[in-house]
Amino acid sequence: MISIICPVFNEEGYVGFLLETYSKMAPVEKELLVIDGGSTDRTCAIVSDYMRKDSSVRLLENPNRYVPYALNLALPHCKGDYIVRWDAHTAYAPDYLTAVLATFARTGADIVGGPMRAVGENSFQRAVAKATSSRFGVGNSSFHFEEYEGLTDSVYLGAWKRSVFEKIGHFDEQMWRNQDDEFHYRAKAAGLKIYQSPVIRSIYYPRNSVRSLFTQYFGYGLFKPLVLQKVRSQLRLRHLIPALFVAYLLSLPFLIGLLRAWAFSPLVTYVLFTIGYVRRGDSWPVRIAMIAVYPTLHIAYGLGFWVGLFRKPTL
Repeated sequence: MISIICPVFNEEGYVGFLLETYSKMAPVEKELLVIDGGSTDRTCAIVSDYMRKDSSVRLLENPNRYVPYALNLALPHCKGDYIVRWDAHTAYAPDYLTAVLATFARTGADIVGGPMRAVGENSFQRAVAKATSSRFGVGNSSFHFEEYEGLTDSVYLGAWKRSVFEKIGHFDEQMWRNQDDEFHYRAKAAGLKIYQSPVIRSIYYPRNSVRSLFTQYFGYGLFKPLVLQKVRSQLRLRHLIPALFVAYLLSLPFLIGLLRAWAFSPLVTYVLFTIGYVRRGDSWPVRIAMIAVYPTLHIAYGLGFWVGLFRKPTL
């Protein structure tokens, strides 16, 4: 038996496709728990209509809206030996669930997942997909790399043995962002095994504007200091570099007075790296968009990190 938990909020454009995808998947012994955060569109109506023909689908209400509350609300209702998280904005391969079960059996891992395969429906989304799949964009975070297989710090979405929650508890409800990172870091610190396999296939559609991308990565940066404070053993250099870059940019007016032309050396190096990675774009609209995407990722995350370092984020 495998249980799927999927938090939603105003997803009428996606939830119908998600339900149809679920219905066609093996194994037969599965259930889907949709946790609604107070949708004002037809999301709940679509799920309720579907429940009349498939009793394995259930709808739960999450009055606190945010994702960690939704996940914790669903866990006691899960009947499966394995629990899988889904996202409504992600498309899943027909063999997604069987690949999850096969990876558990083959590796003996406690937590498994696949890479985040980002694709775009327009030039900006394709630019984000390329940038977040490169080491210059996101460092050496393995779940951004499609071909990586092996032990890792965290996985996209994630599938967990039920015993994981008995060993380390539930999701931290302070983390309305990065709750999966914190949970997986805590699991790894407790000696649990996290495994990424490219046979677990899904497609993620990234943000489609500079503003929404900035907001997303500012949130990731904002909660990262809290994550690392809770699980200090998982601190990595990639977590600090964007914050150091932002500190450099803010101090640049003072550095010019001290170092003059030398003060621009890190900025020139950054621009050269950006140009080098932009050349990997597949078309001119994508390349132009990537010029905006890279600094948006880095500056948003870095600013968020500094704010989170000095002010504990609250809902």
